[in-house]
Amino acid sequence: MSEDLLYQIGISLIPGIGVVNAKKLIAYCGGAEAVFRESKSNLLKIPGMGTRLVNNILSQNVLHRAEDEIDFIIKNDITPLYYKDETFPQRLLNCYDHPIMLYYKGTADLNAKRIIAIVGTRRATAYGRERVKEIVADLKEKEVLIISGLAYGIDSIAHRSAVQNEIPTVGVLGHGLDRLYPAENRKLADKMIVNGGLLTEYISLTNPDRENFPKRNRIVAGMSDAILVAESDKRGGAVITAEMGNSYNRDVFAIPGKAGDKFSRGCNFLIKTNKALLAETAEDIAYIMGWDDKKINKKQQLELFVNLSEQEKLLTELLEEYGETGIDKLVIKSGLSSSQVAAALLNLEFNGMITSLPGKIYKLL
Repeated sequence: MSEDLLYQIGISLIPGIGVVNAKKLIAYCGGAEAVFRESKSNLLKIPGMGTRLVNNILSQNVLHRAEDEIDFIIKNDITPLYYKDETFPQRLLNCYDHPIMLYYKGTADLNAKRIIAIVGTRRATAYGRERVKEIVADLKEKEVLIISGLAYGIDSIAHRSAVQNEIPTVGVLGHGLDRLYPAENRKLADKMIVNGGLLTEYISLTNPDRENFPKRNRIVAGMSDAILVAESDKRGGAVITAEMGNSYNRDVFAIPGKAGDKFSRGCNFLIKTNKALLAETAEDIAYIMGWDDKKINKKQQLELFVNLSEQEKLLTELLEEYGETGIDKLVIKSGLSSSQVAAALLNLEFNGMITSLPGKIYKLL
């Protein structure tokens, strides 16, 4: 375990901190450990830092709890993910309210090439169950990672169908990894860990309180390239997840249903208001997402264009190495500024060397 982990976990536990202020503190002080070693006078100079919050930092009480959590992590073979780690879900970095820490137990790549979230009502109908099973089965050839919230209903059906079709699937939880809610999904969760995993921003002993689940949904939305709403009432949690996805510039799809059906009202509303694309099959999703493109010889394409700037050469090399890559990862890997990367990508796209995919993902042609 990293020596910095104590402080990385600790800063996420400071009462009243919030993820935005935590990132601000880390940026101003130069690191998580530096936050706990900074003087009171300097902390108070940081915008948004009041006396109560600064006193909470200086007390360092949270570090004792962080020590306990590290013991739990080690004993239970859990992987802690700090937001500056390469293994942290990079798509989440596009989201201003992404967590500082995540805790993961599993084998799936959280930065998989293609990720789709499948969400919906806890009281799924026969229609919704069958549509989800069919779509998940047909997504297997698309080499996707399926994520959801491991709740009753559509979530569980999506995870179970993924397991049955040997598709990696990750459940994002609204509590710590020392328990599972609902408990009836324990056997399913154990199977998911083998070819997928369980992910949470909450430390052990955190109860599955009601307010945790809307926060959990932002991770489901932020980690994905596409979000499929299978069934939902107009005010359902799945509709909220879809709204979050739209705010994060994710592509949102919805399965249409009969007019007036309670658990199709949310899907029909999203489609009717242009907040979701209509999806009846996996092929509908794959077509819009560009997941059916044939592979083209990248080397031949690159040889056609030799007059590249150093920045453009660097980005094409990164895209050749990593394949489909998000703009955040390109900024991190290249060391260039966001504006430099955006300008270079635009030129490469104009020259027909790359194409942009939904979710600010780029790939070589």
